[in-house]
Order: sequence, then C-alpha cells, then structure tokens
Amino acid sequence: MANSVKYYRDFREHLKALEERGKLIRITREINKDTELMPLVRWQFRGLEERDRKAFMFENVIDSKGKRYSMPVTVGTLAATTEIYAIGMMCEPEQIAERWSQAQLNPFDPIKVTSAPVHEIVWQGQDILNGHGLDMIPVPISTPGFDNAPYLTSANWITKDPETGIYNIGNYRSQIKSANRTGGLFTSQHMGQHWRKAKAKGQRLEACIAIGVVPSIAYSATAKIPYDFDEYRLAGGLAGAPVEVVQAKTVDLLVPATAEIIIEGTIPTDIVEPEGPFGEYPGYMGHRTESPFLEVTCITHRQGAIYTALMSQFPPSESSKIKHTGTEKIIYKLLRQDSGNSAVIDVALHDEVSGSGQAFCVIKMRNATKAEAWRALHATAGFNGSYAKVCIAVDEDIDIQDPAMINWALCYNMRPGEDVEISKGKMPGLDPSTYPPGSEHEDRRASSTSALLINAIRPWPYTPVSLPKKEFMERSKQIWEELELPPLKPRMPWFGYSLGAWTKQDEEEADLAVKGDYFETGKKQTGQRKKS
Repeated sequence: MANSVKYYRDFREHLKALEERGKLIRITREINKDTELMPLVRWQFRGLEERDRKAFMFENVIDSKGKRYSMPVTVGTLAATTEIYAIGMMCEPEQIAERWSQAQLNPFDPIKVTSAPVHEIVWQGQDILNGHGLDMIPVPISTPGFDNAPYLTSANWITKDPETGIYNIGNYRSQIKSANRTGGLFTSQHMGQHWRKAKAKGQRLEACIAIGVVPSIAYSATAKIPYDFDEYRLAGGLAGAPVEVVQAKTVDLLVPATAEIIIEGTIPTDIVEPEGPFGEYPGYMGHRTESPFLEVTCITHRQGAIYTALMSQFPPSESSKIKHTGTEKIIYKLLRQDSGNSAVIDVALHDEVSGSGQAFCVIKMRNATKAEAWRALHATAGFNGSYAKVCIAVDEDIDIQDPAMINWALCYNMRPGEDVEISKGKMPGLDPSTYPPGSEHEDRRASSTSALLINAIRPWPYTPVSLPKKEFMERSKQIWEELELPPLKPRMPWFGYSLGAWTKQDEEEADLAVKGDYFETGKKQTGQRKKS
C-alpha cells in the first residue's frame, strides 16, 4: 500500500523533518570525534527519559590529532526514540506495526537511474591514499577507552548472491584500519553466505557500504527477513514507492542514488585478519575476532556530504530501538528480602509486576561464590512461606532498581541449563495459579506451589562494559552542561569498567585509538593475517 504522502527523497529531507518537529539538536562548538562526540550523545541514553531524547548534528568536528573535518556528523536520527523512528517511517508511533506488515506484503522493486547525487564527487585510485579515503570521513569512536578504532556503525553493506544475484543489505560494524581498508563483522549473517559462495568460486566478493540513506533502507537493513528477500524491495514497501538505485563506479552493484556516501570495494575470500574489540549491543565489549575486510576501490559522495552514525553499545540505544521497536518488554520487578548471607548487599522490591511486590525478588551480591548465591536464593524463596516466587541473584554493579539492568543480567549472565532451579513446597498464599476460584478452604490449605531460582551472577571474568571510560564520560558531561542541554539523571552504569577479561594489548590498542593512532593497529593486523 503506497503512502498518501510522498516519502523522503533523501536523508536531507528526513533531517529537515526532524528539525521541523523539534527533534534535532545542532552542535556548533568544536567536538572531538574520538573522545567527546559519542559520550555526549550517550548521556541522553543514561540520563534522560526517552521522551526527552533527540537526534544530534555536530557541525564542527575534529579528531585527537587536531584534524578538522568538512563533513558534519549526525547521531540518533534513525531511532533515538520511538517517535523519531515513526518520523522516519512517516507515520504515527501506533501505526509502525501495520506499516511493517504492509511493506512485507507489498514490496516495490527498485528503479535504476543513470545519474545520482551520490556521484557528485568521485575518488578512486591514488586519491584514496592521498587524503580522500576513509580518513576523510569523520567516523567517531563509539566506546572511547575500549574500542580499538573508529567503526562505521550506520554502515549499510550491499552485496548480492554470486549465484542468484539477489541483493542483501545488512548493517554490520566496520573497523577503520587504513585509508583504503575497513573490517566487517558479517560472516554469521546473510552477507556471510555471499562471502562463502564467492570463496567456493575462488572469487573476491564485491561490496559497497551506503551511509546516509533514507530511513526505509536503514530500517530494512536491520530487519531479520528471509535470505532471499531483497532489502531494496522491502525498503520500497516501507516507503510506499520504489528506491532509486544507480550503478556503482568500480564494482557490479547497484547503490542508493541519494545516499550521502558510498564506499566501494572488494573483499578477499582467502584471508581474514583480526577485528575488534568493539562495544556491542548486549552491553559488553565484543570479543576480538578474525574477520574479512574490504579493500576500498572508490568512494563517492554528495557535495556537502553528511556522515551518519548509529548509537549502539550498552542498551538502551538507537540500535536496540531499531531492532525492537513495536514490541514491549515485560520487566519483572523485585521483592526485597534480606537473605542473611554475608555476600548480600541489597534486595529490591517492585510492585508493578506482582501487585504487592512479594512475588519477585532480586538480590544484589558482592563477590559471591556459587554456594553463597544459591544459599541466598534458597533463603529468599523460603522467607515467610509465600514470598518470592521468582528469585534472582545479581552482581553488585547491577542497579536492582532498574528493570533494564535486571534483564541485562538475566540475558547475558545466566545459563539456563546450569543456573536455574525449581524449589518446591512454597505456601500458596493468594497466588491464583495454585488453586481454582471457589475451592474449599481445606483444598487451599493442601495446595502448594514452587519458586523459580535464577543465579545471574557472572560465572567468570567478562570483557569490559561497553560504555566509554569514566574520564571521557565526565568530560562530555561538562560539555553537556556547558551547552545547557536538559539536566541529566545518570543511570548505572554510565561509564565502562573492566570485569577482568581485558588484556594489555586490548588496553594499548584502545589508547592508540583515542590518540588518533589507530592505523598502527591496522598495520599490525596485516602481519597477523592467515589463510581462511
């Protein structure tokens, strides 16, 4: 079903719509992309309610070496809030689910054009190595203090199946390694199937990265759709009109005609190299991996191009909003009860889930052993007979008043096969699941129920929390306050910290990154290549 209103022609029309709706903040003061930019935007995800978040546009960007960039940088334009996401869809928030349903039922094939705004400026050959390569793009460091380089985050990778020719567009992180080389973490995704098919043929995989696209393309790139469903067609369905595409300059791929920037290149299939670590969406630093990389053959962009970044890392984030918009998570609240265990330092009660708050209990523990955690869980389950039907033990850095933090611990610290136990013999109390309405008093007395016990204490040392280090967050907080932006209400955690699994090499590379010397890391990684 086509839109009754014509969809955005390009990212600039979308940006204008955000500004007209009061959802865009322009920052004109000088901002360091390596140490200040992402921490500044991060504050609204750690210090503001969702309704107060905005998209940002940084117009005066430098790096840690003092280099000044001509391109402005935007962050949060796609999904800082559900309302911003809806503006990208040109609908009301309550219409998002229906728009997605209609887009899948009524996709549009893209339309090829012969000339395009994204080809207004073309750089290739020696241009790439002489100041017009990846180093001309003001890519921020997403997690300063932990990331080992700037990463493209709103990188819409475009490839096609070497056998069928069906396109795939996916959003994958991309480590900037040199002026003409960027990594790509995509082997477990649909693009990885393209790479493996090209490898089987003994060929390189051609690829392009589109940055600054209309929201319908960006939203399609993050959707989990079937392998053979072309994202260009889905994007057309979301827009209610075909996407305009143009032939790339150096590879046989069609790219969005109105994108701000296109990076073209080929990916070797016989070698891989180290990539990462990088702050990832589960809330921890992503591990160092061995991944393919793109060798850049051409970069095209519009006059006055705008670079777009996507805020990911610790949830909630722009990334989590894109992936989960249209769904609401039921957050379990907690029941406060002192377990008497010396490792227990706090217990939380929340009545939003269970009425009186007695059914759900979360225990905060310091340096708890496995035995201490289970003792605390069993003691809480047995308190007063009918209390604490669901009991969860968490580490001391978890804010047990924050439902999002509780869910974070459950999702990434707990192993269902080892850390879940059912404790029988609890008194039914007023639990309506323990006996049907109208049961006789004696039947109720004979009834019993059970408790669900979950040990969500981290089972071993983890990589650092994927937020910028404290000094960068504190510096950006000063800038935030100098800009007289809305008052912050910091939420735990608001800065990254080590959880034990962090090497001297990790620390050294992160230090190089914030100093602007990340090409040294990329150079070192060329000597660590191996056969794939």
